Amino acid sequence: MKLMTLNAHAWHEENQLEKIAQLAAFIGERDFDVVAMQEINQPIDGAPAPEAALERYFEAEQGLTIREGHYMLALLEQLDTPYYWTWIPTHATFKIYDEGLAVLSKRPITEAFCDYVSALREYENHKTRRILAVKTSAGAQTSGGSGERIEDSEGRPFWLVDGHYGWWHDEVEPFRGQWDRTEELLAPLRKSGEPLFLLGDLNNVAQIRGEGYDYILEHGWCDLYTAAAEKDEGSTVLKAIAGWSDNERPLRIDYILSSDPVAAKKSEVILDGKNGAVVSDHFGVAAEI
Repeated sequence: MKLMTLNAHAWHEENQLEKIAQLAAFIGERDFDVVAMQEINQPIDGAPAPEAALERYFEAEQGLTIREGHYMLALLEQLDTPYYWTWIPTHATFKIYDEGLAVLSKRPITEAFCDYVSALREYENHKTRRILAVKTSAGAQTSGGSGERIEDSEGRPFWLVDGHYGWWHDEVEPFRGQWDRTEELLAPLRKSGEPLFLLGDLNNVAQIRGEGYDYILEHGWCDLYTAAAEKDEGSTVLKAIAGWSDNERPLRIDYILSSDPVAAKKSEVILDGKNGAVVSDHFGVAAEI
């Protein structure tokens, strides 16, 4: 199974349409089973999108309006392979956009839920945080009699959780409280026995001891980067960006985690100018298991 995560910085990038086309081409080339994305925006005042554009959309939050100008609609138009998808808003950005979380899946989404992990519930506050969880599947592949690869039509069900978290030392919404709430929300899924993956921008640096990254590992999560047989340096932010305005060194803050130990084949930084075009202020992460 191939997984990908990217903080897309949607509609805040120069040459945005060109970068959407580059992202779509990369997703198609790599043939990801699932893609988790953060900072996915739509215009607050956009007209409702036509029903024809929502054929493969799964409603994770009842009554939500998908609007024209949604970043995901622009991306889906560029994808050669059709994907099922869902999206939720987490907060408003500059009073212009609904900013949120999105998931793409090659196979149908059968269940989904979302909830707050921040104590804040103020939609106008950018520190308000939520998670988006979806249930989908990935097909197992076996060799046919002539040696061709055949995809198992039943698939293997699993849960994928998409999140964009706050900072460890934040005075208003520290990461620790948000992760504690995440553990509460995901406890039933972790007990179910089905595979569970959490992907996203965690805004906590893997290279710093005694903070958010170590706190995650203390709760039994497996980092597919460290578990991978093949990996690169791993950093997804190399310069100062929003939220890391004083940064001067490489940071590994975007993750693909498993609730149980996984023998990953590969983990790699993507969309960094070497392994795919740069399409955001974050690089992405891909893993194969």
